[in-house]
Amino acid sequence: MLARELEQQIAAGVLRPGDRLPSVRQTCASRGLSPSTVFQAYYLLESRGLVRSVPRSGYFVAARPGGVPLPEPQTSEPQFGSQPVEVNDLIYACLGTARARDIVPLGSAFPSPDLFPLDRLRRALISSTRRLKPWNMVDDLPPGNLRLKREIAKRYLCQGFAVTIDEIVLTHGAMEALNLCLNAVARPGDAVVVESPTFYMALQALQRLGLRAIEVPTHVREGIDLGRLSQVIELYRPKACWLMTTFQNPLGSLMPEAKKRDLVELLARHDVPLIEDDVYAELYEGKAAPLPAKAYDRRGLVLHCSSFSKCLAPGYRVGWAAPGRLAGEVERLKLMTSLSGSIPVQAALAEYLQEGGYDRHLGSLRSSLQAQRNSLFDAVTRHFPDGTRVVRPAGGYFVWVELPVGVDALALHRTALAHRISLAPGPMFSARAEFRHHIRLTCAQQWDGTLERATRTLARLVDDAPREGDHTPPTI
Repeated sequence: MLARELEQQIAAGVLRPGDRLPSVRQTCASRGLSPSTVFQAYYLLESRGLVRSVPRSGYFVAARPGGVPLPEPQTSEPQFGSQPVEVNDLIYACLGTARARDIVPLGSAFPSPDLFPLDRLRRALISSTRRLKPWNMVDDLPPGNLRLKREIAKRYLCQGFAVTIDEIVLTHGAMEALNLCLNAVARPGDAVVVESPTFYMALQALQRLGLRAIEVPTHVREGIDLGRLSQVIELYRPKACWLMTTFQNPLGSLMPEAKKRDLVELLARHDVPLIEDDVYAELYEGKAAPLPAKAYDRRGLVLHCSSFSKCLAPGYRVGWAAPGRLAGEVERLKLMTSLSGSIPVQAALAEYLQEGGYDRHLGSLRSSLQAQRNSLFDAVTRHFPDGTRVVRPAGGYFVWVELPVGVDALALHRTALAHRISLAPGPMFSARAEFRHHIRLTCAQQWDGTLERATRTLARLVDDAPREGDHTPPTI
C-alpha cells in the first residue's frame, strides 16, 4: 500500500526527481507502520528504479532520461519435469577465458580485496598461530576449532534463534558444506529442486553426483514460486531442494520472511530437506538482517550453509553447515572426504571475531556495496538500449539484466571479451541452457571510471549485437 501510494505520487509529479522521501522514522510515526514494512516499500520502489538510496542521507526520487524506469526482468517459465545436468563444459568455457588481470571483471563472482580487513586478519593469523598448542593441531581436526564454532553459534543467537555448537560442521568454504549436505540427502538418479535461474555451481554439484534437476520459476524480487514448487513436489517427489532464499545468485532476489516460513512449512509437510545456501546474508541494506529459512525450521529439515568468504575473508576458505537432524551424517561425510579444514586459519578467524570489530567491518562493507550497486544499476539504466530489463537488488553482489529479445548472451560474452570485459551469460545458470538473452553483472568491484566506461562499452555492444534472425554484421 505504501509503495503504491508513493509510486502514484511520483507518477503524478508530486514527488519529483531529486526530492527526498520522508525518513523511515517519520513514516513509521505518521502512518503507524513498522520499520521493516517501510524498508520493504522503499526497497520495492528502489528495485523498480523509482527511488535511490544515498548512504546516511536517505531515499530520493531517481531520475532517468525520459522519466521512465527500465522494467523488471520477467519471471522464468521452465518446463515441467526433471532434467539430467550437463553444464560443466559450458561453465568452464565461459569462466576459463575471463581470468586475465587486464579484463574488467563485470562478470566476476569474486569481490575486490580492498573491501576486506586483510591486515587485521593477517595479524590475527600470526597471533593465533603463536598461541596454538601442539595438541590443538590434532585435537581440533574433527570437529574443528571450538572457539570459532562458538562464535558462529553466537551470531545465530543474535538473529533470534538457536543453533547448538555440536550441530555446526566447519568446512572448506560454503561449497564443501553444500556438497556434503547434498551427499547426505540424495543418491545418483534422484531429483533435486533448484531455482530458475540458479547458481551454476549448484548445477555442477548435481552433475558430479549424477542427480537430476527440477527447475522451478523464480521471481526476481521474491524468490521461488511456492505454488509451482508444491505441484513439483506432488508430481516428482524430489529428494531435496537447493535454494538461495536471501540475495539469490544470479537474480539477487530476497524472499520475504513470511514466504520463507511458508516454504519451510510446505517442505515439512512432505518431509523434503532444504539445503539453504546463505552466503550473502550479511550483505543486506537497512537496519535489520533478513532471517534465513533456518529460523523457521522446527523439524531439523533445513541444512543451512554459509561462509566467511563473501563478507570477511575470501581467500581463507572457511565455511560451515548447520544441518539440523542430519548433522551427524554431514560430519561423518566430512571426516571421510577432507577430514578437517585448516586449524590455524580457523583459529585466526575465531580470534578476529572475539576481538570485536566484525560488525563495524560489515557496516562499512554494506555501505560500499550499496554505493556500488547504485552505480552499476544507474549505469545500466542510463546506457543500455530500449528493450533492456533490470532489477536492483537490496543486497548481495549481482545485478541480473534481461537484454532485448534476440540478443545472444553467449555471443555477447565472446564479443565483450575481445574488448577486455567479462560478463556471466545467462545459459550458465540453467540445466537447459535457457536465459539466452540474459546476463549477470557484478557490483563486487569498487566503482570507478574503468567500470563506468566498460559498462558503456558493453551497452554499445548490446545495441549493435545482431538479433536472432538478423544476419546484418555488427558495426563494431
